[in-house]
Amino acid sequence: MPTSATSPAPSRTVAFPGGLTVTIQEFGENTEGTGVLVLHGGAGPRTVAGISNALSEHVYVVTPTHPGFDGTPRPDRFDTVADLAVAYLDLLDTLDLKDVMVIGNSVGGWIAAEMALRDNQGRIGALTLLNAVGIHAHMVENRVVDPRAMAPTDISQLSFAKPEFRPDFASFTDEQRAAAAANQKTLAVYGGDHFTYDPKLRARLHRITIPVLVIWGEEDGIAPLKYGRGYADSFPNGHFVQIADAAHFPQIEQLGATLGAIGDFVDTVVKPGATD
Repeated sequence: MPTSATSPAPSRTVAFPGGLTVTIQEFGENTEGTGVLVLHGGAGPRTVAGISNALSEHVYVVTPTHPGFDGTPRPDRFDTVADLAVAYLDLLDTLDLKDVMVIGNSVGGWIAAEMALRDNQGRIGALTLLNAVGIHAHMVENRVVDPRAMAPTDISQLSFAKPEFRPDFASFTDEQRAAAAANQKTLAVYGGDHFTYDPKLRARLHRITIPVLVIWGEEDGIAPLKYGRGYADSFPNGHFVQIADAAHFPQIEQLGATLGAIGDFVDTVVKPGATD
């Protein structure tokens, strides 16, 4: 997956009770006790490296690797999206971050929503969901595509509007193929039987009263545009922006437009009237 050409951000491992460890990358410096938590989807942390690096010009950014992805350890008992949500709330506690914006792409958006539902310490100030999954669409034609039985090239066709962003799987080494397969196996563990959604999540989202921005690459063949609108409408303070010439990864195909939408959201909804 294409990402920013900048050098990798520093990474470290954070340990939690019970034997869980989470590898995080930190972009920028934590000087104000706040920041942005960026959560990747099933394609791995490289898909959010570009937006994390760009945001770090303005704010401290933390990007965890979901346990089990990219060769990181995952305890057997750690096997649901809810487990990830609780772990990342623990991470915010450990880093002592407040007024955090959580940005999540695909399954990362699902994790973000689950975090907000459990945020009893009030550490999250806003959510931004980028072509998120997690809710069940009422209408069959609006439901998320289940990619488990699809070939990687077919998934890529649905995931990227622009051919130049689609990975060339023919050029992958055996090691790269094995790593991608391992990531998908881990994703299947977290997704559970339904894989792309929790049938009960949508009915709970009315309890999330913080501002929520739902950004959608309008040519997404994985999660349709109407699915995104339904997601935004499920929040009391939900806002929807569609991004042209982008599909499931707007932060890759249209980074500038995605950053612009987030900036407008902060200026007009999250912190209206605030000065730099």
